[in-house]
Amino acid sequence: MTDVYGIKNCGTVKKALNWLDENGIEYTFHDYKKEGVDETKLKSWVKELGWESLLNRRGLTWRKLSDEEKSGINQGNAIKIMLEKPSIIKRPLIIANREKLLGFDEDEYQKFFD
Repeated sequence: MTDVYGIKNCGTVKKALNWLDENGIEYTFHDYKKEGVDETKLKSWVKELGWESLLNRRGLTWRKLSDEEKSGINQGNAIKIMLEKPSIIKRPLIIANREKLLGFDEDEYQKFFD
């Protein structure tokens, strides 16, 4: 089974879900806005992928942080911010067969699911 983590109204997530649907891949969707993010899972993702990869510095949530929060960012406070504001987590995060894929790139999805 494939798990997809993200926000339903995110354009990148929509592209990923459409790709999965078009390719007949069944998945379970976990909406950060409705369900939040589990701290244990987040910490395991940080350990595997790195907090720098998971933290979306391009989005509105990042831009709304204070300059102090941005300049003092490290693993500890990045995890805290991602738990408090899960919309700051790069999305989607795809987990299938214990492998993880972050973001959406059609070629990468093709390789990942082959």
